[in-house]
Amino acid sequence: MFIKKSIWTMSMGVALLISGCSMPVQSGSVNAEGEWEPDRSIEFIAPAAAGGGWDTTARMLAKTIDEEKIADHSFGVVNKPGGGGAVAWAYIHKRNDPHNIFIASPPLHFVALAGQSPYGYEDFTPIANLIADYGAFAVRADAKWDTLEELFADMREDPSQVTTIGVSSPGSMDHMQFVLFADAAGVDITKIRYVSDQEGGAMTSVLNGSVDVVSTGVSEAAEQARAGKMKILGITAPERLEGEFLSTLPTGKEQGIDAEFVVWRGIFGPPDMTNEQLAYYESIFKQASESESFAEVREAYGWDEMYMDSESFAAFLEEQAEDLEAVLDELGFRRD
Repeated sequence: MFIKKSIWTMSMGVALLISGCSMPVQSGSVNAEGEWEPDRSIEFIAPAAAGGGWDTTARMLAKTIDEEKIADHSFGVVNKPGGGGAVAWAYIHKRNDPHNIFIASPPLHFVALAGQSPYGYEDFTPIANLIADYGAFAVRADAKWDTLEELFADMREDPSQVTTIGVSSPGSMDHMQFVLFADAAGVDITKIRYVSDQEGGAMTSVLNGSVDVVSTGVSEAAEQARAGKMKILGITAPERLEGEFLSTLPTGKEQGIDAEFVVWRGIFGPPDMTNEQLAYYESIFKQASESESFAEVREAYGWDEMYMDSESFAAFLEEQAEDLEAVLDELGFRRD
């Protein structure tokens, strides 16, 4: 979902063309009980191409809502890729229509803080968070490090002797989750060597010895670790995960590193939603989260349940943004 600078420039041009002052669209109706009801199908935006985390989560939620008959109107998933999410966010903001909602995750912070989109989480209405996923730091099976602390001990002496790779661009998710843990371990994060490989070769680069560490998702790292090709030095979760293999993976916290990073995935609406519109969506996504159907989806994809209502989600986002701003400032990635 993260793309190279030249494509960023092009995508941002598109985003700026379709952005501008939002105009509230007062559509739908309020029934006799004071409840808002949509007057047409819901456009559920996945801000990336088909097949990624945003798209998969949105489609699984839409399927759950349909199968459980939670809503009277359908939720149709529409892909709007570009700018790491910026094109979709500009579209939602400009339309400002309660029939348009979208799914997002930490890139909503990163892209805005890096100045690559005029819109951040505070420009939309947080509706609910549904799931949590986590990151992992893995090395080749024969690497000299067996723990995160051993890795960071070497990096405290000379950060440049270790090269880390991830899919996302510098200042984005794979990079930042590693930086947050290195910072908590006392590493000079301004000297960390990070390589962005958006062509799918990150794992191969570690396996062939071109780089030392991969910062990625738990599921991607676990696949290689199960095969005996890699070892996972630590995960970003606050506590060990469930599962026969996943429960063997140590957290950073249990290794004395006071850091965690959650890859949340939540639902947002346009900026000017009414209380009635927000209540409508909160109810739907709470029912979806509590359903057996979505519990099976979470288990199938290795996602943790992390439901937050609108108020709790907004407070969580504010706290995470403050933490990320401080680190991005130190790295020089933040743009006002």
